[in-house]
Amino acid sequence: MSAREAPLLVITGPTASGKTALAVELAQYFGGELIGADSVQVYRGFDIGASKPRPGELAGIAHHLLDVRAPDAPLDAADYAALADRAIDDVRARGKLPIVVGGSGLWLRALLRGLVVLPKVDPALRAQLDAETEQLGCAAMHARLAEVDPIAAARLHPHDRVRVVRALEVHAQTGQPLGALRATHALGAPRHRALRVALEWPPEQLTARIEERTAAMFAAGLVDEVRALLERWGTTPRALAAVGYREVVAHLIDGVPRAETEARVARATRIYARRQRTWLRSEPGDRWDAHPAAVRTREGLTRIAGFLATRA
Repeated sequence: MSAREAPLLVITGPTASGKTALAVELAQYFGGELIGADSVQVYRGFDIGASKPRPGELAGIAHHLLDVRAPDAPLDAADYAALADRAIDDVRARGKLPIVVGGSGLWLRALLRGLVVLPKVDPALRAQLDAETEQLGCAAMHARLAEVDPIAAARLHPHDRVRVVRALEVHAQTGQPLGALRATHALGAPRHRALRVALEWPPEQLTARIEERTAAMFAAGLVDEVRALLERWGTTPRALAAVGYREVVAHLIDGVPRAETEARVARATRIYARRQRTWLRSEPGDRWDAHPAAVRTREGLTRIAGFLATRA
């Protein structure tokens, strides 16, 4: 059985669903090591707001792809897939089970199925679209996108300026909708044979977990963390636009009151969690939607063991 035919376990789900804690337990049970799939935890200095696991939480289990980039060294989904492939091969070479853990949907897609090859950015076209966005507003550009690429528009928030502009750019360059290109590409052969365990919570329980974690982040010093990042790197790092960080940036730069900032972070996190669930459910492949408690049962562990024992 080749490395790419070997089974891969993926623990995913919305933010605050308990992915890392469960993955650590599964690594202890099955003899594994963790490989991150979080687009913020890869950056050094982004700790509290990214819920980066501390050494004590890992119980001695190796966790790869944390702190692998400086904040001013962007890492895209294709770069991530290459790093994750190497980490997976290294873990297997030591006779361990690679357990991918994280909720960054595009990064998981890049790793498990690959990404459609898109044209490179056209600086002149990008400048034109940026100027139109400044003049008309992101909502108007999102409405334009909905006319030419309803699939991409349905997946993007109307104020997700970067991705809306990119989708319009790809359509202008290729004459084809980005959403359709990606949907067609997703039907291709998978890069890894993986079981995705997608963690599920009743909505009211996940909301409570999000609110509890948000309060804990602020109590642990999230504002000071963001202040230090701004002092060292300015507003350039892409990760400062992530949920939790962008709201604290507004608190520090624009003077948004702290109590309102905390409420904004909790609200944005709830919205992000809903988007994650929608994305994860739309991805093809073997997936088991389960509450963490169900995964921890004898039946749950047996189900995972059965998948790991199968051959391609």
